[in-house]
Amino acid sequence: MAKRKIAVLVMAYGTPHTLDEVEAYYTHIRRGRKPSEEALADLVARYEAIGGCSPLFARTLQQVKALEDQLNQQDQDIQYTAYLGMKHISPFIEEAVEQMAQDGIKEAVGLVLTPHYSTMSVGSYLERAQESCQAHGIKLHAIHDWYRLKEFIDTLALRLQNTLIQLNTVPITQQRVLFSAHSLPKRILDMRDPYPQQLKETCELVAQRTSLPVWSFAWQSAGKSGEEWLGPDLLTMLDQLAAEGVKGVVSCPIGFVSDHLEILYDLDIEAKQHANQLGITWLRTPSLNADSQLITGLANMIMNRIKEG
Repeated sequence: MAKRKIAVLVMAYGTPHTLDEVEAYYTHIRRGRKPSEEALADLVARYEAIGGCSPLFARTLQQVKALEDQLNQQDQDIQYTAYLGMKHISPFIEEAVEQMAQDGIKEAVGLVLTPHYSTMSVGSYLERAQESCQAHGIKLHAIHDWYRLKEFIDTLALRLQNTLIQLNTVPITQQRVLFSAHSLPKRILDMRDPYPQQLKETCELVAQRTSLPVWSFAWQSAGKSGEEWLGPDLLTMLDQLAAEGVKGVVSCPIGFVSDHLEILYDLDIEAKQHANQLGITWLRTPSLNADSQLITGLANMIMNRIKEG
């Protein structure tokens, strides 16, 4: 008897593959408006500072492959095929769905590789995926968030504990864990967007697992759109922590699961330099990337979603 075929449409933000693609990528983010020469030069300089290319695409491919393998190992009744669709660069979400249709796929699960839901992030991915799937006659089971996923929390907590151990030269009373996530325009608060609350819950769960008596949260990597974004900004928070006498900070970017520019530059270079100038020792928890525990949790979640569907 032929196995039931289900696609897993894995969606991610995307990144330029080379420096030559940065302008087209940035223009797509800006909805067709080319960036100024100054803004483009600044972004190119950031990529050059981390080696000329972000590892995000390679990391995402590893996650997609690991997820497909894990699903097919765990569920012998279904044949899973994972497809990668990017938001801002090829292969775009629509291109991935087109390939699914060419492969005869009639049913799929949509998963965005960010744990927390916002209408401006995950919502926009799923909307594009749903529209494209409907156009090709594909039924899509959408996963909206996974910020409370046990394996996600456990993996974060373990990495945080291991990193805190490395801060042993700083007295415990002068240490602080600083959680962070990508900022969004402040107008999402008027929309009753669940993003800030979901992030708070993840922080609380990780703090409980690691018995943190105190912790802080800041927003990072705000865009330059001219409108007000959520704060406090991470660099501003570092100024505040220094004023409180904090001498050691462990950065835990809970809003991201993969190494990319906003980790390797915004945290590992920009924030670290600012912290060091303030006399603060700066460490960061390793990114989850294709961690086996996380992949197992995501696979279980996908299988449960199919059963619910």
